[in-house]
Amino acid sequence: MQKALKNYAFIDSQNLNLGIRELGWKLDFERFRIYLKEKYAVKRAYLFLGYLPENQDLYNSLQEYGYVLVFKPILKAKDGEVKGNVDADLVLQAMIDYKEYDNAIIVTSDGDFYCLVKYLYTKKKLGLVLSPNRERCSTLLKKTAREKIVFMNNLKQKLEYKKNEKAPPKDKTKRGANSS
Repeated sequence: MQKALKNYAFIDSQNLNLGIRELGWKLDFERFRIYLKEKYAVKRAYLFLGYLPENQDLYNSLQEYGYVLVFKPILKAKDGEVKGNVDADLVLQAMIDYKEYDNAIIVTSDGDFYCLVKYLYTKKKLGLVLSPNRERCSTLLKKTAREKIVFMNNLKQKLEYKKNEKAPPKDKTKRGANSS
């Protein structure tokens, strides 16, 4: 009898959100969590994001969907733009949990994750890189992940947020996950 895989997803939420929005649609985070579980045997899905107190309802919903939220303190620029770089946090968590998972699913198009992807690939622990947008995906990631890269460009039918369904709480940032 074959052992069930124990895969973990490490999700760069801002990169995921912006990549999907550039394709012209909004991601249904609840459906995405189910997709990760069913398609890639993801037992734990870390979602790395900046923390704003006014988004607590959104965070509660994401936790109900099954995500483990990892917050990064954010800085607000003078123009109101919100900055919170989660790259180091994602890499650190992937290494902290290294012995606990069979494969890592890295959700990003950001070339800053090149070293993590390269390391996981050489250690045969990279399940895949799930890139939100083929056109915006770093060439470094494409070359490093090789055959282990999948693009979300054609997943609109399965994962698009439909307005006629129950609306998730709004993210109150300018470029938020569920803002209108």
